[in-house]
Amino acid sequence: MKTVDDFKEGQLILIDKPLKWTSFQVVNKVRWHIKKTFDLKKIKVGHAGTLDPLATGLLVICTGKMTKQIQRYQAQSKTYTGTLTLGSTTPSYDLETDIDTTFPTAHITEKIILETAEKFIGNIEQYPPIFSALKKDGKRLYDLARSGTPVAVEPRTIRIDKFNITNIDEQNIHFEVHCSKGTYIRSLAHDFGKALNSGAHLSGLRRTAIGDFSVENAITIDEFIQNLVQ
Repeated sequence: MKTVDDFKEGQLILIDKPLKWTSFQVVNKVRWHIKKTFDLKKIKVGHAGTLDPLATGLLVICTGKMTKQIQRYQAQSKTYTGTLTLGSTTPSYDLETDIDTTFPTAHITEKIILETAEKFIGNIEQYPPIFSALKKDGKRLYDLARSGTPVAVEPRTIRIDKFNITNIDEQNIHFEVHCSKGTYIRSLAHDFGKALNSGAHLSGLRRTAIGDFSVENAITIDEFIQNLVQ
C-alpha cells in the first residue's frame, strides 16, 4: 500500500484509459482520489501524452516530484493498434464528428493498400487535425473549429518507424503503428485515404506502448482506486 509520502515523492502510474474519457478526466480522477484518501489539499498529478476520448490504452500518469519527468516520457516513441475505415471522411478525422464526404473504393486492392502503407515509413510531413488540443494564438484548435473560425494549420515533421497492415476486412483496415512523439494517428488515417485516391477516417484506436512502458502492465481506474484503500 502506497503512503502519502510515496505520492508526494513521485509515483509513475500506468492507466488503461477507458473509451470516451478524456486524458484530463483520468488525471482529475486520480488526483481527486489521492487527495481524498490522504486528506490533502493539493497534489501534483499529470499525464505524459494525450489520448483522444475515442481512443483507449496506455496513459502514463505522474505524481508529485515525478511530474518533472513528464516531458521526458512524452518524447518517447509510441505504439498503437487501430482501425481505419475507407470511403468516407469526417472533419475530426475520427468518429467524434459525422461523416461529411464519401469516396469510391472499388479501385482499391489489397496490393495497393500494402504498397501505400510502405510509403508512409520514415520522416514525413503531417498536418495535425483541426479538431485537436493544439493552440493557435492562445486558443485550442478544436474550440476554433467548433466555432467555425477558419484556421491555417502548419505541417510538422514526424517519424513512422512501422506501419503494418494486420487485417483487411472489406472497408476496415486494421493496423499497428510505431511512431515518434507528435504523430496524430487520425491524420495518418486521413492521409492514407488521400494516398489511395479515396478517403478514410479513424474508427478505432488503442495505445499499446510508450517507450518501454506497455499497456499490458497498466491498471484500470477502478483498480487504482481499490489499491489506494487496501
